[in-house]
Amino acid sequence: MTATYAVSDIHGHPEKLTEALAAAGLIDAEGNWSDHDVRLWFLGDFFDRGPDGIGVLRFVRKLIEQAPDGNITVLLGNHEILALGMRKFGDTFVPHDGFSARSFERSWALNGGQDRDQELLTDEEMTWLLDRPMLGLDAGHLLMHSDTAEYVEWGDSIDQINATARAELHSDDLEVWWEIWRRMTARYAFRGASGPEIARVLLHHLGGHRIVHGHSIVADQLGIDPEFLTGPHLYADGLALGIDGGAFDGGPCLVVELEELSAE
Repeated sequence: MTATYAVSDIHGHPEKLTEALAAAGLIDAEGNWSDHDVRLWFLGDFFDRGPDGIGVLRFVRKLIEQAPDGNITVLLGNHEILALGMRKFGDTFVPHDGFSARSFERSWALNGGQDRDQELLTDEEMTWLLDRPMLGLDAGHLLMHSDTAEYVEWGDSIDQINATARAELHSDDLEVWWEIWRRMTARYAFRGASGPEIARVLLHHLGGHRIVHGHSIVADQLGIDPEFLTGPHLYADGLALGIDGGAFDGGPCLVVELEELSAE
């Protein structure tokens, strides 16, 4: 049976990613894709906060070229949206009814944007990122970057959500892009008393038996320092699995093997 793995929120730390992939046996000592027949999902946030987001992107794309077609999938995270929005719109003011000035440049600076990533990101890499999906389904897991239910604002199925979001990302409408950024920064939908029901409804509509997400650091939810984190966090009555180890904040890059889930 083909094993399925997921990793998220590398945030400019390619060395942590390579160490974690090597420990899982997914790459060899030279950093090349191994011969194992596995599927690997990247749940977004290659960029910002750490020093080498562009290095993460290029390393992952090298692995995609080496692996069999379809074995590695990249989903978009909110920091991909931020990096691309910064590249596309810069300091252009986003119209709104509030009092504070809003722009991708301001949000990028406030959220750990790195000049080096912007300087080295090519037009070809930007075009490639724009075609990445938002959601995926594998081994009974609904895979996404952000722990939010706002994805359904793009549609009623995974295919519709991915297609609608992709079309919006290919527009030049600043306000459309800003709404994508806003949706992708939402979090904590599956926590608290109502969290399990929100997760259950989302799974019912989109498929799968468990949500796997990054975006929100697991150690924060557990109330511990990220450096002491050793694995992902299963919560919301077992319906949600958080895998963001907080790599940029001293935590590990978690490469998580996902068990095959089926309906009981």
